[in-house]
Formats: sequence, C-alpha cells, structure tokens
Amino acid sequence: MSTDGIDTQLAQWRIFLRGQGTAGEALDARLRSGIEELTATGLRPDESFLVALKRLAAEDGRAHEFARTHSARLWRELVLSDRAERTGDRRALLTMLVCAVAAAIAIKLPALLGADLDDHGEFYLRNLALFTLAPLALYFGLRRAVSVTTGLVLTALFLLGAVAANVYALDTDSQSLALTAIHLPVALWLVAGVAYAGGDWRSHERRMDFIRFTGGWVVYLVLIYLGGGVLTAITAGTFDAIGIEVETFVGEWLAPCGAVAAIVVAAWLVETRQGVIETIAPMLTRIFTPLFTVVLLALLAGFGLSSTGVEVDRDVLILFDLLLVVILGLLLYSISAVDRPERPTLFDRLQLALVVSALLVDVLVLATLTLRITEYGSSPNKVAALGENLILLTNLAWSAWLLFGFLRGRMPFARLERWQSGYLVVYAAWAWIVILAFPPLFGFR
Repeated sequence: MSTDGIDTQLAQWRIFLRGQGTAGEALDARLRSGIEELTATGLRPDESFLVALKRLAAEDGRAHEFARTHSARLWRELVLSDRAERTGDRRALLTMLVCAVAAAIAIKLPALLGADLDDHGEFYLRNLALFTLAPLALYFGLRRAVSVTTGLVLTALFLLGAVAANVYALDTDSQSLALTAIHLPVALWLVAGVAYAGGDWRSHERRMDFIRFTGGWVVYLVLIYLGGGVLTAITAGTFDAIGIEVETFVGEWLAPCGAVAAIVVAAWLVETRQGVIETIAPMLTRIFTPLFTVVLLALLAGFGLSSTGVEVDRDVLILFDLLLVVILGLLLYSISAVDRPERPTLFDRLQLALVVSALLVDVLVLATLTLRITEYGSSPNKVAALGENLILLTNLAWSAWLLFGFLRGRMPFARLERWQSGYLVVYAAWAWIVILAFPPLFGFR
C-alpha cells in the first residue's frame, strides 16, 4: 500500500475522533507517535498504522472501538494491496476479459442464430438479465473460487430464471411479460450477490460488502456508459465524415457488445480501484439525499393540494416504485459506508427526514392502490405494485424507527445495518414470486 493508503487510514481515524476535543487530539498524537517509531524500525507506514492501532486499542476504549469497526477492512486492504503490487493482479484482469467477452458473445449469439433484435425484441426483453448477469456471476465465482456445491446452486438459479423467462406463453403487450423483465434482473442480481460473497450469504459482513459493491458498480457503470456514448458518437461522426458508413456496425455490434461487457468491466474496476470510488460515491450520496428529501416533500405537498389523487396506470406505478427504490438505494449505500462516525451527525438527521418522507409517500400510494383495486379490480401490475409497496413500507417504517433510536442514543447503528442487509432476502423472495407465480395466477395477462 502506498502513502495514499496511510493517508486514507489517517483520514478515517480523524473522522472517528471528530468532536472529541483535546482528548481526541491527544489520542491522535499518541497514534502518530507510535507510527513514527514503528516506521523508524523498518516497517512500512501502513503496517505501522495497524500495529500502532493494535497497541493503542489495548490501552484506550475509543481506539479499541475504532479497531473493532475498521481493522478487518484495513487489514484486508493491506494484504490485497501487497498482492496487487507483487502480481499486478493479472489474474483478475484475465478473468474480467474472459467474462466480458463471454457477455458480448451471449448477447450476439441469438442474432447469429437468426433471432435479431428487430424481429425478436420480446425474446431479448425476457432474457436480457440472463445475458448480462450470468457472465457477472461467473466472474465473481471464478474470483472467489466458489465451491462446487455453491456453483451448482447458482447455476440452478440461473436456469430457473431462464425457464421462468421463456416457458410461459406471454403476449408482447402482456403485463406479466413486463413484470418478468423488471423483476428477473432483481432476482438474478441477488443471485450474483451470493457468488460475490463466495457462497457465504449468511454473513452480515459479506452482504454489506455486496451493498457497497453495488453502489460503486452503479457509479462506474454510469461513467463507462457516458464515456462509451461519447466515444461511439465521435467514432460514427468521424467515419461518416470520410464517407464510410458504420451505423450498422455500431448499432448491431459495438453498442450491444460494449454495453453488456461494461457490466463485467465495472465490477472489475470496483474491486481494483476501490479507493477511488469510496471517495466519489459517499459524496454523491450526501449530495442527493437532501435533494431527494426536497422532492419528496414537494410530492407530499402536491398530494395535499391535488383533488384527483394518483392515476394508477403502469407508467405511474413504475415511476413511484422507481423513486422509492432510488431512495432506498441512497439509504442502503450510505448505511454501508464503513468509515462513518460512531455518533449521530446532521447527515443522519437528513436521512431520517428522507426515510419518513418516503414512508408517507408510500402510505399514500398504498391507500390509492388499495382503493383502485377495490373499485376496478386487480391486475398483475396493481398487485405487484401493492406487494412491492408493502415490502418497502415495512422496510422504511422499521428503518425510521431504528434511525430515530440511533439519533436518541438508544440503539447502535449496527442494528440498522443488519436490518437492511438481512432484508435483501425479502426482495429476492418477492422477485421470484412475481416471476414464477404471477403469469399463471393472472391467466398469463
């Protein structure tokens, strides 16, 4: 680990000591003195930090708390960094390239067999999650060297997803088809999470690692897509300027192959460039949390002023659920931050305001949904939205209670972390219910 590593560790230490006054300053001085002494004996600065912290933790309760919360991750960073410096992580790079190429082949294989996108759009809609997430799960499985048993379970779950996506006779305009296309990525993403955890999904720490990974992966993927879009536009424009037509190549090969390969590339970047994204992603969370709070408060005001309620059609249901999912994502990723202060901050109060606002919006949407189902009858979209909003309501309500208890100093923050990481199983279960049970339950509508 370079000097950047020790700077990052000391920054985390300073965040932990923030607000402790002269006592914190004295503790910081003792740690730095220990680091200097150990470095003078020949240890590297990052190694000295861990040893000095361990010695200080044996004498001081505050240092012990920091070590308990952070030392496992710091030790993992030290070991992985040393390994990367020795080997250049060539194996991870090779694994990424193989899986990215596999994703590109998977998305083009149906077209090569005669199922092109223009005439078989429904097929791609059903199977897009399989084309993109199976190579990602393969990447995780190879990187974590999962056991044969875990590999067979993961394969069986992807095969189950493939059967569910293709065995039902659903029309192109079927609501069940749209619901399958929406929920299958959720179900298979969490299956990929099991591969990420090396099969150890029961571990709270591994689930939280996957939540952190997901936040970083989203940021990297968006950056790759933005950069890829610019590159594609420049490439097409340049060749067009010299009279060479490349629209077919770009549309049929470059764009789809690059889009699915980027999913694996983004995962590789998160794992090999973790320090960079851990600086950007928390900053984005802190920017968008107050903004989404304002949006929700404005929406609540709109509910109060409107006399018509909410028009419950497919687009509106998806819009509201997406809004609540984004808010839940902000909450999840901010909770998963490993370098958070142990005491409540202003940001925690903002989070509580966001969760309560989302909870009120969810209650209003649920009330409107229930009224419309009672009045006009059920449909796959309405029942799916009802179930999802009930699931979100339960999560948001208990999260608000745990956050409130943490702000009052009556509950540890770890209870909220464990609640959120354990609740992932509920999302997975509901996604599989929608995929497997809804089409026959609603007559394949």
